[in-house]
This record gives sequence, structure tokens and C-alpha cells, in this order.
Amino acid sequence: MDRIILALLATIFLGFAFTSIATAADAPDADADGWVELFNGKDLSGWTPKIAGYPAGENYADTFRVEDGVLKVGYDKYDGEFNDRFGHLFYNQPFSNYILRLEYRMMGDQMSGGANWARANSGIMIHGQTPESMPLDQSFPVSIEVQLLAGQGDETRTTGNLCTPGTHVVRDGKLYTPHIVNSTSETYPVGEWVDVEVEVHGDKLIRHKINGKTVLEYSGSQLDEKDRDAQRLIAAGADKQVTGGTISLQSESHPVEFRNVRLKPLEE
Repeated sequence: MDRIILALLATIFLGFAFTSIATAADAPDADADGWVELFNGKDLSGWTPKIAGYPAGENYADTFRVEDGVLKVGYDKYDGEFNDRFGHLFYNQPFSNYILRLEYRMMGDQMSGGANWARANSGIMIHGQTPESMPLDQSFPVSIEVQLLAGQGDETRTTGNLCTPGTHVVRDGKLYTPHIVNSTSETYPVGEWVDVEVEVHGDKLIRHKINGKTVLEYSGSQLDEKDRDAQRLIAAGADKQVTGGTISLQSESHPVEFRNVRLKPLEE
């Protein structure tokens, strides 16, 4: 039975996350400059939700919804407290080499029961596993996270940081194993739209830009062999080096909005 499960996981993970990677030549509906609109401003077509405790495809309590042309993450339909129901909205096509651009803003107050560290906190997950490969209660996909934050009051809080759920990266020529790397960005308050750009060249270079300024760079994206979720993927046949995968937007207990989600595939 274990062999069957591993075989299924390998098919799901490898078949969708690291093969059939889109290139500039086969990107759908690209404009004259090669940009693809990932979010149509009308509905969640092309995206799959995965919320901890629920199967892939179930959008619990309308966590992810579209209103007035904006992709919103909200919790007004939840029953009680947040209860670690971390969620991610996955774009259905994986990519390896690309530029991703979007705007985000934090809104209102954090939902009751959310962790203090999740206040005014969301993220863009790149090089991720598929939602179908995540066990029911897995909180975060194995991925590279471009962490999105906002400041409240007079606090200093950078955005466009790096988090590494189940992964490691290389910085200054050395393996970097701490979970978080802060960027050099300015602080942006709750309610203000912020422009984010992520330039990705497989595992060779990943660059974060906030409002047009480079705030962080690293390379060598790879699975953390000591992480339980990463171990499951390795056992299913995943390569240690992570050169591509899914893109997802995060739900961590604070309302957040996204718009103008666009991607330009790059040639290797």
C-alpha cells in the first residue's frame, strides 16, 4: 500500500510541478510583450484553492473570492476563530523561468485566533508543490515564499522578504538554512497598494523587487531533506534541486487583496 501511495504522489507531484513547465513560446493569451494575465478580474478560473483541513479544490467559507475586479482573501464567513486554516490559491500551470508581477494590499484587522506573526502577513509561493500533492492538514506547500507584510502605526516592517517552507536557498555562495531573510524594502502601511515583482531563473537566480527596487536576491533553491513535507516529496521521486513549480497566493488570517496578477515566461 505504501508503494502505491508513493507512486501516486510521484505522479501527482512530478507530473504537474516539474514537467510541462510553460515557456514563452507556449504561454496562453500573451500580449505583444509576452505578458499573460493570470487573474481575469471576474472569477477564479485557472486557480485551485487548498485550505488546511479541506481537500484541494474546496474553497472553504469563500476564503478566496473576486469582488469589483479584485482577488480578495476574507474570513467573514468563517465559523468562529481562524484555527490554523492556512490557505493557498494555486495557479494551475507551473512555471520555471519567468517574471511575475502583482499588486497587493493588507486590509482591516486580523481574524480572531490568528497567530501574532501572521498579522498583516501574506505571501506569494513560488517553486511550489501542487495542491493535490498536499496531505489534508498540511499548512503550507513546500515552496519558496515571497513574504508580503504591512506595517501598522510607527513600526518598521520590510516586505518582499524570503521564507522557506520545506526548502533552503544559497546566499553569498553558501547554503542558507534560517527560515526567514528580511529584504531591504521600505515599510508600507495597511491599506496601501504595493507593487511586487519576482524574477525567477529556475534555481540559478531569484530576485524580489518592491515598487521597482530590488530588495533581495538568492539562488540554489532546493528541498530541505530534514523537513517532513519535503521528505515526503523526495520519497516520491522529486529532485532535491527545485527549478520550477506552482505559484500560489496565501491566506494566513489577515484580509488581503490582489490585483493585476501578470506573468511573463522567460526563455532558459
